[in-house]
Amino acid sequence: MIALYIEKMPDLVNNDSRLVWRGRFLSTAFLLQSDSTPYYVQIERGRIENIQRGPVFPRPWSFSVKAPEDAWLKHWETFPEPGWHDIFAMAKIGEAEIEGDLHPMMANLRYVKEVLSSPRAIAGPGHEC
Repeated sequence: MIALYIEKMPDLVNNDSRLVWRGRFLSTAFLLQSDSTPYYVQIERGRIENIQRGPVFPRPWSFSVKAPEDAWLKHWETFPEPGWHDIFAMAKIGEAEIEGDLHPMMANLRYVKEVLSSPRAIAGPGHEC
């Protein structure tokens, strides 16, 4: 189920000119993981160029955000509850892990947070994709 949301992220991000503009200085690859399934997200100047479901070896990435599927689904609710509204809040309550070279993420934090929350536009409270 979560794969459907992740597969729609390129359209959600790339069709949002404001968000692409916000990420215009970011070109990197990062790992988005749900349970044990990795997704390699390639960003080029604010556009998602590719999302590849893994594992694919070797696949370099600069940083990773990992959480269980139910945590991602709570994060993607239209109005997430406190603790689920932000990737750092999820990490604080032990529901997410953020690892790797955090410089690209922190230098473009608002962009990265908006990319990772973009499925909220389609998920809603019932999670029907």
